[in-house]
Amino acid sequence: MKDLGRIGFSEDQASLLEVATDFCQRRSPVATVRRLMENEAGHDPAVWTELGDLGWLGVAIPEAYGGSGLGLAEVVPLVEQMGRRLMAGPFVSTTLVAQGLIAGGTEDQKREVLPRIAAGEAAALALAELDTDWEADSIACTATRQADGRLALSGLKVLVTDANAARRILASVRLDGAPALVLLTPEDLPAGALRRETVIDETRRSFALTLDGVVLEADQLLDPGRARAALEHLHLVANLLAAADMVGGTQACIDYTLDYLRTRTQFGKVIGSYQALKHPIVEAYTRYEQARSHLYSAAHCFNEQGTGEIAVRMAKAAADVAFSFAADRSIQFHGGFGFTWDCDAQLYRRRAIWHAAQFGDAAFHRKKLARLLF
Repeated sequence: MKDLGRIGFSEDQASLLEVATDFCQRRSPVATVRRLMENEAGHDPAVWTELGDLGWLGVAIPEAYGGSGLGLAEVVPLVEQMGRRLMAGPFVSTTLVAQGLIAGGTEDQKREVLPRIAAGEAAALALAELDTDWEADSIACTATRQADGRLALSGLKVLVTDANAARRILASVRLDGAPALVLLTPEDLPAGALRRETVIDETRRSFALTLDGVVLEADQLLDPGRARAALEHLHLVANLLAAADMVGGTQACIDYTLDYLRTRTQFGKVIGSYQALKHPIVEAYTRYEQARSHLYSAAHCFNEQGTGEIAVRMAKAAADVAFSFAADRSIQFHGGFGFTWDCDAQLYRRRAIWHAAQFGDAAFHRKKLARLLF
């Protein structure tokens, strides 16, 4: 068994957590979240510009490419607070594309695209397919080399988050029988290639991407020799940041529920005084603390071979369970109101379901852990 007992929290993380807590609280109150759900773009471009000005998009990008030169551990507190406030926008999608380029891009690609991302250019990641199981060898979309050296793509990607705002889309395909990554721009797509999907989390903007008819230049292919490693890296980064978003959401659910339990009265007593409600909220808080500990442990040892993967999978599994439980109990404790659209716990429960379908739920990661730990 590997030693997973270390949790680190750096000064940079503490500073970013403080700034992110204040910023997300001010810029993403629940009234704003609900208003943006009705907006076609799904996020506030002014807030996106502010994120770029704050330097958040470049936190985990090396200084040589216009970033701050920190790491994913410093991105975690930012995403945690975004999840706490259900902040909309392509921050995570863009961060994932940047990580894909860092792990698998050519030097020319990194020098061209990473500074643009650090400066505020949005990007989207297209990995999921209709029968996806998140394994690199299961990719069904294909790229075929033409006589002129260009690549002809085919297939369908789904759940491409924030594709409407993206200036770059990083997609996985199968080329010459092996996994590969290609970098698209909106100009590469024929009319109608993007179709908005209806998803359970209405704070998200998700799209199906038809690759049929897309032809790319040879230099839009990422380094083929590093594609598999880049996909594995992307999978872990996506789960680390999903765990951060879920941990923040769990905290919000608990706070929201406690406010209700402390103010709602029944039979002349505050309902929070009843043990039947006390015990589940204590359990929710215990699960939250466990999930948050797993999250920051994973952030601390993310780059350690073997140990990092185990820690990330443990963090995603713990966050999945904690978030779903806290949101579910919040809905239940609010009684009939909890089952209406006006109850904010509904928004968090939907977010929990969304994350469970992205990059593997708790059962998926436990199955992986069973192979990794023994």
